[in-house]
Amino acid sequence: MASFSPSLPSAPVASAAVGPAPLPHFDAPAPRPCADSGRTAQQGREPAYLTHYRTHGFAVVRGVFRPEEVRKLSHACDRVHAKAKAHGKSFRHQNVFFRLKEDPALGPVVRFAQWPAYYEQVLDRFRKDPRLLEILRPLLGQDLKQIINQINWKRPGASQVEFGYHQDIHFRRPRAAYRNTHSCYIQTAIAVDPHTKANGAMKLYPGSHRMGALDISRGNRVMDRSASDEDLRRLGLDPSKLVDLVLDPGDVAFWNLYTIHGSGRNTTDGDRRVYLNGYARAEDCDRGEWTFRDGKPCDLGEPVLVHYEDLYTRPGPHYVDD
Repeated sequence: MASFSPSLPSAPVASAAVGPAPLPHFDAPAPRPCADSGRTAQQGREPAYLTHYRTHGFAVVRGVFRPEEVRKLSHACDRVHAKAKAHGKSFRHQNVFFRLKEDPALGPVVRFAQWPAYYEQVLDRFRKDPRLLEILRPLLGQDLKQIINQINWKRPGASQVEFGYHQDIHFRRPRAAYRNTHSCYIQTAIAVDPHTKANGAMKLYPGSHRMGALDISRGNRVMDRSASDEDLRRLGLDPSKLVDLVLDPGDVAFWNLYTIHGSGRNTTDGDRRVYLNGYARAEDCDRGEWTFRDGKPCDLGEPVLVHYEDLYTRPGPHYVDD
């Protein structure tokens, strides 16, 4: 595979004001334009989506990206999928990583792609879109690094597309590189397709962000496990409290590093794609790519250390044994 070009144009996706919108699971309007948000803060009131996040450990902002923007995002995901599928097995080049699993009926299935924004310009523009910063600024500030850039697919009919219940804190390694973990990191998800209970929408456990780090998976890999209610019962948690994260294309969901979540199988005929971008307050994170400095978007340059420990000793393209 040819080398990826890390230097990408920085033209932003056109922004638009996002007005209030009701949510199916909770009443939390979308953030208003920046100036109005400032007036709200001065009056001692914060947008309801922030209150919901602080209380429950997750929230949704509806309609952040317009249909024509989502179509561009969808096409970019398709291009990444085709590139990953062509390898036929898991593949890495620097921070770019394609995870494939062999399905008994479907053959190689693409589970996820990490850091495709290094070479796919549309994905690069979305990850540093100023609307994402406006959602996160009240929680993280305006100097942000990024430690997750990933597309997940749930192929219809595939036998292994579930993610067992987990907390993202267990993936932040080495732990010393991430400080103030309860407040410095937020995972975001842009819905590319509709997310429904039938196609494996994420399930979240409200209030679990206040429970600290829990041993849910007992050392097993999350992507190889089902989202089992028994895992929650073993910890004394009630599975009936889980919330299905139902999303429309263009919605943005976000959650805390400690919020318990997982997802099931896709029983529909269509794909279920999500574009994940995880951000950390820069002063509390020693790793990751700069995404916003003083509120201004940053271009990707030569890859820096994020998760791949052998970035500097084995950066070249190679296949990865499962």
